[in-house]
Amino acid sequence: GHEPTVSEVVSSGVDVVTFSGDKLLGGPQAGLIVGTKDIIAKIKKNPMNRALRIDKFTLAGLEATLRLYYDQLAVFKTIPTLAMLSAPLEAITKKACRLVRQIKKPLAESCYVYTIDTESKVGGGAMPERNLPTKAVALKPFKLTVNELEESLRKQRIPVIGRIENDQFILDMRTVSDREIVELATCLIGAFVNTKL
Repeated sequence: GHEPTVSEVVSSGVDVVTFSGDKLLGGPQAGLIVGTKDIIAKIKKNPMNRALRIDKFTLAGLEATLRLYYDQLAVFKTIPTLAMLSAPLEAITKKACRLVRQIKKPLAESCYVYTIDTESKVGGGAMPERNLPTKAVALKPFKLTVNELEESLRKQRIPVIGRIENDQFILDMRTVSDREIVELATCLIGAFVNTKL
């Protein structure tokens, strides 16, 4: 179902709303409290406020993040989580095809490499039940188990984290930026070369 946004909850007349500064907002890790002036004044007077308040660097990061929201179109390109959640399937498919082109030939004797249709699990408190259609790159190794491949990739100098699904290691290309594809390809090839598999 629909998870209300912070602004929707505030607009509904709720006295106090708490939410995270990172995750979907895209800022530093912090707990935010917004609400009516009288309730916020009471919270500020509480002695625990001093112990739980954020430092000046976190506050500066939070302010910089919130300023990005003045431009509703640009914020979806600037905040990584929002960029991933709003990425069109066509763009994700292009990234998947680009990665396959870079690794298919070098890994031809080590594993099958192909694209699959799957779903991104949004999760978290904001969208716990929401799945988005996505394109993934799948690897099905010949000489080792998919669990051994997953472990080898996780232990790389730059760890590669994917998921195992239907006895294949998959990388959701929604979570990979364009600038990471070359490095990701190097890591994937390196996992097989370094382990001589």
